Amino acid sequence: MKTAKMIIDKDFAIAPVDKRIYGSFIEHLGRAVYEGIYQPGHPSADEYGYRRDVMELVKELDVPIIRYPGGNFVSNFFWEDSVGPVDQRPKRLELAWKSTETNEIGIHEFSRWAHMVNSEVMMAVNLGTRGINGACNLLEYCNHPSGTRYSDLRIRHGAKDPYNIKLWCLGNEMDGPWQIGHKTMEEYGRLAAETGKAMKLIDPSIELVSCGSSNIDMPTFPEWEAVTLEHTYDYVDYISLHQYYGNQDSDTNDFLAQSDDMDRFIKTVISTCDYVKAKKRGKKDINISFDEWNVWFHSNEEDDDTMNNHPWQKAPHLLEDKYTFEDALLVGLMLITLLKHADRVKVACLAQLVNVIAPIMTETDGPAWRQTIYYPFLHASRYGRGTALLPVIKSPVHETSRHSEITDVDGVAVYNQEKEEVTVFAVNRNLKEDLEFAIDIRSFAGYEGLEHLVLKNSDLKICNAAGRENVSPRSQTVSASKDGVVSVKLESGSWNVIRFGKKQ
Repeated sequence: MKTAKMIIDKDFAIAPVDKRIYGSFIEHLGRAVYEGIYQPGHPSADEYGYRRDVMELVKELDVPIIRYPGGNFVSNFFWEDSVGPVDQRPKRLELAWKSTETNEIGIHEFSRWAHMVNSEVMMAVNLGTRGINGACNLLEYCNHPSGTRYSDLRIRHGAKDPYNIKLWCLGNEMDGPWQIGHKTMEEYGRLAAETGKAMKLIDPSIELVSCGSSNIDMPTFPEWEAVTLEHTYDYVDYISLHQYYGNQDSDTNDFLAQSDDMDRFIKTVISTCDYVKAKKRGKKDINISFDEWNVWFHSNEEDDDTMNNHPWQKAPHLLEDKYTFEDALLVGLMLITLLKHADRVKVACLAQLVNVIAPIMTETDGPAWRQTIYYPFLHASRYGRGTALLPVIKSPVHETSRHSEITDVDGVAVYNQEKEEVTVFAVNRNLKEDLEFAIDIRSFAGYEGLEHLVLKNSDLKICNAAGRENVSPRSQTVSASKDGVVSVKLESGSWNVIRFGKKQ
């Protein structure tokens, strides 16, 4: 059996992990909101119409922040339609996804739901069809205590206390020609800077996210980041990254190398941010909000048919990818990549949370269930809080069709000093061979193995479904260390969580 080795040392820290790295995303798209988080009349619905079964699965994931209301949706979002008496809210043509938006769920209802699942809201403002005025009015409505037009309007709508939303996105994917109100680099940079400046006059405590490139293959990348940040640098705290991956060619070996592309994407954006900082003689770092990331490709043909041939439905079935076991492996690798950049990636949003390219799926009048990708996200959120440690890994390599040689093993460790635990996350990307994985934990004197969680299935294309959880983790013991080294077996094509704790 081949051997890979990892050395972890508590003194070799990357950075504390910002809990918001385990954020997610709910857009008014498909069945994410209607029939996802909200379905009056469902057997599990509470007095507000929220599905309790979905709420329990979201709370299990412990999602600290949820981006809302989009996404492409936000670029034609009139926030005023989503507040006030529900029976008086207008229906609108939703242009991004060619659906009908009823506005039954709006800012008040979503804020209440987020609070009920122990999460904060990350609000996006419309810089596509609107601009400074609409963004400022929305911020005043949400965060100002009272005594002004929009804060008093919120109070009349039944919300005496401000929502106190602290993280705001200045538009969405404004570099994309598909975006309603798509802008050039100069147009967006100027608008975002002036909007951010005005918003921070209203509430200096907020943090702002400037739109970065929609993906690494955009023709304007990374010039977009360099040009727009020259305008926004003084007003924003983060720049966004978005990236989705797929296995359209059924080349799983190469599919699992795409997390290396994500790593390169992050490094390039960090370099660009630091270039702008140097050019402006700045003192602050612009950090990263990787606020859309996931696997997305399974539903593309169905989505095109629905939007082009059956438009203007309420809550149509859109982007309902059924995730395979191999998708869960790549999601695990992407989580590892985010953790390896914990010094600069401070926010990240798995896109999305329910029904739409999501870890949680529902049937309209039936159950909710966990997709395969639920489990790596659950494990990282549960055990990946603390300080990310610099991973020193020596691994065998194998060839791929597009990415040349890649390591069999990719991994990272997180040290939770408060709980006196250290967790190693590792994926064996070799689909043919098991590996012995030797973990050197000598710097953690007195620590012993607590548990080895394994996600593994011999069928890479198998999915979970309602009542059929074909892919779920199993737990096994960890052998005792020998001279400070613990050896575990990493099965071919597997997600692994190896946990250590201080002896009691």
